[in-house]
Amino acid sequence: MAEASALERLLRRDRLIVAASLAALAALAWVYLLTGAGMGAGAWEMTRLSLFPHRLALSPATGMGAMTVDGMSMGDMPMQAGSPEWSPQTWLLAVAMWSTMMVAMMAPSAAPMILLYAKVRRHALGQGRDAGGLAPNAVFAAGYLIVWLAFSLAAASLQGALEASTLVSATLMSSASRWLSAGVLIAAGLYQFSPLKTLCLTQCRAPAGFLSRHWRPGAAGALRLGILHGAYCLGCCWALMALLFVGGVMNLAWIAALALLVTAEKLLPAGPWVARVAGALLVAWGLATTFA
Repeated sequence: MAEASALERLLRRDRLIVAASLAALAALAWVYLLTGAGMGAGAWEMTRLSLFPHRLALSPATGMGAMTVDGMSMGDMPMQAGSPEWSPQTWLLAVAMWSTMMVAMMAPSAAPMILLYAKVRRHALGQGRDAGGLAPNAVFAAGYLIVWLAFSLAAASLQGALEASTLVSATLMSSASRWLSAGVLIAAGLYQFSPLKTLCLTQCRAPAGFLSRHWRPGAAGALRLGILHGAYCLGCCWALMALLFVGGVMNLAWIAALALLVTAEKLLPAGPWVARVAGALLVAWGLATTFA
């Protein structure tokens, strides 16, 4: 009887524990970004506000102040000079940076689904069902982390290629090309109206239905469920994440704005309209950039 009461108390606290864990994970991710994510410069120093970020990268003086490389002020360095190839260590740091950004930006919008899984699991355990078919919440959440890591591997590799081609500034980590900026903005805006975006957003906005359709027992089933839902969530926002190559991979203003947009699309009642309005604004922004 005492064991049953202890289990009931633990189950009642389970939702709070999961919510607190997600909040702590997101907070730690933001702290890591604020301290520079190991990239050698503070995130505040990399943050610039501009409608046309490529102008900052092309400017002979970017206001980077105390940031130096080999004794040269980054503001005095020629932005269009060829960037050196990344070392394996640099690539790994970039992967860690992108992975951390994904956690910081995506955890809030993934929280309702993770909390729903925890609630279903808590209810099933409370009804005395076989615990062997109910994997821990961490196994389900690990599915999201796998998807975010896969995206981070691709994003870091793309960043290295863009910096090597000088399309992205190696110092500001933002676009150094008008046409790259315009192309990414317009493509991201058009994607907001695509059938794939609509499909992915629909799946992300209906966690209960998704859970009932795709539930599988055991740890493998929970991990599969997390990966599948994580893939739909990534399908919603991968084009928006590409906008960081325009505004700056470590630009806190862009990171925060995109995190709010992704969360609004998925959680607000008018989320689909938010996505469409954002798409129209991005297309207009991209067209304006072609003349900037």
